[in-house]
Amino acid sequence: MSFPARRRIEPESAAIVPPPLVSRGPGPSLGVQAKGESMPQAGKHLPQTGLNLAPDPADPRAYRTALGRFATGVTVVTASEADSGKPLGITVNSFASVSLDPALVLWSAARTSIRHAHFSLASAFAIHVLGAGQADLALRFSRSAANFDGLEIDLNPQGVPLLPGALARFECLAETQHEGGDHTIIIGRVVRFTLGAPAAPLVFAQGRFGHFAGDD
Repeated sequence: MSFPARRRIEPESAAIVPPPLVSRGPGPSLGVQAKGESMPQAGKHLPQTGLNLAPDPADPRAYRTALGRFATGVTVVTASEADSGKPLGITVNSFASVSLDPALVLWSAARTSIRHAHFSLASAFAIHVLGAGQADLALRFSRSAANFDGLEIDLNPQGVPLLPGALARFECLAETQHEGGDHTIIIGRVVRFTLGAPAAPLVFAQGRFGHFAGDD
């Protein structure tokens, strides 16, 4: 992967997209290289490393650093507010496939997020998988649920706003929810999906957006 200059995620969405972490982490096979800045030294501005650490809710830095070592894709989940019908969006990296038959997917919403109530009540939603050139879109919805200004959107039959240009899109009906500590795990049944033009995916790891080396 190749990572551009660090971009900070606002705290309101930090429980869904992990907050910035200053760490080195990936091995040589990932080909990580920062653009426009030097890579921080391992351990600098980080909790002390160690073996067999226990998660500490009072000081979660080391645990979040460990979680940040796992690179993920980046998605934007959209829905409509139950009462007003206003479009909502949120940046999420907890997306995963659950089942092929039936077609089920999941994502996790932080209970501390002001958007949790709206998304946990949504009867339908859409998950947009972002490409390497869509970091600005990810940042837009990490900061504001209603930041659709200047975007051309369509509404599907369930009234869910659909964003253009995603690598893939999964339109879902809410299937079930599970409580998972400080998050709600939201499972959706995929009723339609869209494959966009082939392109490199947007990747998130250790607090930064990036892409696979060779995808420039």
